[in-house]
Amino acid sequence: MHVAHLSLADFRSYARAEVPLDPGVTAFVGPNGQGKTNLVEAIGYVATLGSHRVATDAPLIRLGAERAVVRTSILRTSSSGDARTTLVELEITPGKANRARINRSDNVRPRDVLGLLRTVLFAPEDLSLVKGDPGERRRFLDELLTARTPRLAGVRQDYERVLKQRNALLKTAAAARRAGGGRGADLSTLEVWDGHLARAGAELTAFRLQLVAALQPLVAQAYEQLAPGGGETVLEYRSSFEGERPGSREEAEQQLLAALEDVRAQEIARGLTLVGPHRDELGLRLGPLPAKGYASHGESWSYALALRLASYELLRSDGGEPVLILDDVFAELDARRRDRLAELVAGAEQVLVTAAVPEDVPKALAGARFAVADGDVTRLV
Repeated sequence: MHVAHLSLADFRSYARAEVPLDPGVTAFVGPNGQGKTNLVEAIGYVATLGSHRVATDAPLIRLGAERAVVRTSILRTSSSGDARTTLVELEITPGKANRARINRSDNVRPRDVLGLLRTVLFAPEDLSLVKGDPGERRRFLDELLTARTPRLAGVRQDYERVLKQRNALLKTAAAARRAGGGRGADLSTLEVWDGHLARAGAELTAFRLQLVAALQPLVAQAYEQLAPGGGETVLEYRSSFEGERPGSREEAEQQLLAALEDVRAQEIARGLTLVGPHRDELGLRLGPLPAKGYASHGESWSYALALRLASYELLRSDGGEPVLILDDVFAELDARRRDRLAELVAGAEQVLVTAAVPEDVPKALAGARFAVADGDVTRLV
């Protein structure tokens, strides 16, 4: 799988951009602030329906424009050698529902494009996978889950919708109690929301547990490749409530229902849902110690890179090699890690690199090169 063409209209700094792409390595080189990352961000958006840089869509729209359009031509080659092209177009409109087209058909939802393009993105922000808060690691798991199983985007949306409704109910009840009111009708529907939350939450939890188990050996292998003899890496999924690890989705649902009942008084007092996948954690250990707070800067970088490399290998094993995006990551690495990472990804079907200066692109990643400056994208090699 590779992106054969990228077309932008009013996306970030680009009024218009047309970028033909080939398999292999492509590097976008130019000074900071010229729009290199905007190009790969657009490709990542088609794959995930989100940006690795911002949480909302508004910053993606060029100043003065009402909407942005990202169009990608995705080429897949089957094992028999047959090539198939899929044209994906997304219209991004802040404050309104985004629109999608697949092969010029309008009869699709934006989330229907998930799975048509799969990417693994390395970026300076990846250090937060190790050093950041639990939400960063939950997001990592959920984005990888959706890339592998696109229908889980709907499960995630259902869970977030139910969580929002349940929190609103608890907040109202908490405010009434502080004002001297009783439990009354405010909580009459809480058990119904408990059931909805447990069902969606159990499915999400079960898939996360399976994913962590699949990632564990791949992360260990990648870390050893990046930092030979650097220590054992261990991934541990930590639930927000006590209990044995569920063996099935049904067990997870029953455990979550029981946990919600156990903390009900605390939730009513605080006006907040206290247990569920939104409060779970992916623990990362290096040797006997947690990586967060104990790993050095270099070890943290190696761990973050190992998580991304493991994601790549997992998606690759599912069938269909993902596009690798390395967004200004080499400037953050020392020479040894830079060379090791370059060697490990050089053989991918398509690698897209951004760099401020040509020297930041390792020799192992020789290939096509574009100069990016003042909104122009010019092919040099």
